[in-house]
Formats: sequence, structure tokens, C-alpha cells
Amino acid sequence: MHFQAIPIIRIFDESKAKAFYLEFLGMSLDWEHRFEADFPVYMQVSRGDLVFHLSEHSGDCSPGAKTFVNTDDLEGLYREILARG
Repeated sequence: MHFQAIPIIRIFDESKAKAFYLEFLGMSLDWEHRFEADFPVYMQVSRGDLVFHLSEHSGDCSPGAKTFVNTDDLEGLYREILARG
């Protein structure tokens, strides 16, 4: 049996969120959804088995919540992020 938890993280600025998750952390944009063109975005980003849902919808989650992510190569991730400048 396999379980996976996918946290929903509240975002307030789509472009800043994409800059952080996609450019800074090196995650991929899997999909995004809006009910209408000017409505809030709901999207999924991932990197390997790590998956987050990012939401501009005010009722989806609490701003300021914390998410802990375990990795077996923290030094490698640190070097990768540093190399991006």
C-alpha cells in the first residue's frame, strides 16, 4: 500500500510563487487551473516524488503554515541552489 500526502500551500502572487518554486527550487509546473481567466489559480508543482499544490483561493489553506520536507541530500540541494546565484 502506498500513501502520499500533498500539502496545499497558500500563495498571494502567482508570478512570485512561480519564481520561487520553479526557478529557485527547480520544481516543475505539472498543471494549473482557473475557473475563469481572471480567477485565482490552483496549480501543482513537483520535483521527483515531492508534490505541492499551490492555491490563490483564500479558503483552501492557512497562510503561514509550515511544511517539512525530508531529503537525503541536503548538501547537494544547497549547492544546486547556490549555483543558480
